[in-house]
Amino acid sequence: MRNGNNHTCESGLLPFHIIKAASEGDTLSINEVLDHYKGYIANLSTRRMYDEYGNVHYCVDETLRRRLETKLITKILKFKIVR
Repeated sequence: MRNGNNHTCESGLLPFHIIKAASEGDTLSINEVLDHYKGYIANLSTRRMYDEYGNVHYCVDETLRRRLETKLITKILKFKIVR
């Protein structure tokens, strides 16, 4: 699906070697996993805000986005691959 430095497969999944390297603590692989889920995390952390006139605005709650990224990194590092 993506070209260049991102190693996303045609199926939209992260390749096994990226997942394995990320679970072993490789920072570049962890960043690729975070980049893969960037849109999903932004979607989860989008909040509806109202201005003084009652108009609706949507914006990303940066604190929540950062917490979700931190939680993902924690789970990546705890992930054990079983063969």
